[in-house]
Amino acid sequence: MKLLWIVLLASTAMANWPQWRGPLLNGSAPDAKNLVNTWTETENVIWRVKLPSWSAATPIIWGNTIFIISGEEGFSGHTEDGRASRNATEDLHDKIFLIALNRKDGAMKWKRQIAQGNRLFRKHNGTSPSPVTDGKHVWTTTGSGKLACFTFAGDLIWERDFVGEYGRIGINHGYASTPLLEGNRLYIQVIHGFTTSDSSYVFAVDKLTGKSIWKLDRPSPAKQESKDSYSTPQLVSVSGNKQLVISGADIVTGHNMDTGKELWRIGGFNPTDNPASRTIASSVTIGDSVFTPSTRGRPFIGFRAGGVGDITGKNELWTNNLGADVPTPATDGKYLYIVNDKGIMNCIEAATGKVIYEGKRIESGTYSSSPLLADGKIYSTDEEGTTTVVKAGPVFQILGVSKLDSRTLASPVAVGEQLFLRTADYLYCIGKK
Repeated sequence: MKLLWIVLLASTAMANWPQWRGPLLNGSAPDAKNLVNTWTETENVIWRVKLPSWSAATPIIWGNTIFIISGEEGFSGHTEDGRASRNATEDLHDKIFLIALNRKDGAMKWKRQIAQGNRLFRKHNGTSPSPVTDGKHVWTTTGSGKLACFTFAGDLIWERDFVGEYGRIGINHGYASTPLLEGNRLYIQVIHGFTTSDSSYVFAVDKLTGKSIWKLDRPSPAKQESKDSYSTPQLVSVSGNKQLVISGADIVTGHNMDTGKELWRIGGFNPTDNPASRTIASSVTIGDSVFTPSTRGRPFIGFRAGGVGDITGKNELWTNNLGADVPTPATDGKYLYIVNDKGIMNCIEAATGKVIYEGKRIESGTYSSSPLLADGKIYSTDEEGTTTVVKAGPVFQILGVSKLDSRTLASPVAVGEQLFLRTADYLYCIGKK
């Protein structure tokens, strides 16, 4: 009976988008189908709803409920040319909210304040971490270190301030990591050091009580800004056992899920010892293999997880310079699809590192959101709100280009036969009416 429940839960998760990189943590929506290739502000738009403020946080969807993190209406933090207006810490509209929407029509179900003190950090603000859900509860994190758990009805179960407990976050451009939800725990990383001498750390939280199960310091050889990581924790399977993967500060480490104990670490991600080599894109995993981009995608390393201690140079599968700086790759388990910050797309065979194609131009622009793999297609959205749809597989083919006239930092999401795109102004539900 327990095994049947686990299978049913996994199947249900596949039909939703419960975490930042989807049900498989790899940017893919395996159950999505019949998705449209093109749209306009009105064509193939089932509905759109005005949002209070802009954010890089991705919508999270379970059943008929969509969860959105947003700043307060009126929060600006920047002028039209992108520069900070005054000091963002002085912005009067600085509250942060969790909002639940009806998937059918975008109507608001409820809104709850989860933090105060929204701040601007260049491109993003304190709303950047995406929520996560298991279908019964939803958890939120903010750039100010506030953790909270709500029911689907909007009732607060618990809340914590891990900055108040563990010390301020010393990341140059602000905290942006999303928690990883696995089983009955949340796994949270704070990999920092540019503006603090405090240690980086990782901790696990009981999802129903909010109490820490373990907390581990994570030392690294990184210097100055290279100590900072904006990535999100990942999972990898080693000999049938799940391990926690933490990327950043010039290394990748693997940890015991129950105790946090570091099992292995691998370096080589900052070969020139650049003090500004911060980590933004997250690792992607397939089976027992980990694929990790570094600053500006140089290098991009595939390696086999496992072993004991320092495994640098021992478990490497391949290395190239075809990774991305900000967008996290997507994968179908065979190919890695990479869209770099300048709209150049590369496709690599994951197991061998064989380059299937490289240097393919999609719509020119700056890309901060991560690509979505769904319905045999890759959806990539630039900061101007333009989405390019490319056929998945070994042959590069552009299937459509669609423009929404609004700044976009959040990654696209697909559930069922619908796409969800979050711009600075609206959340769009896109599909056939």
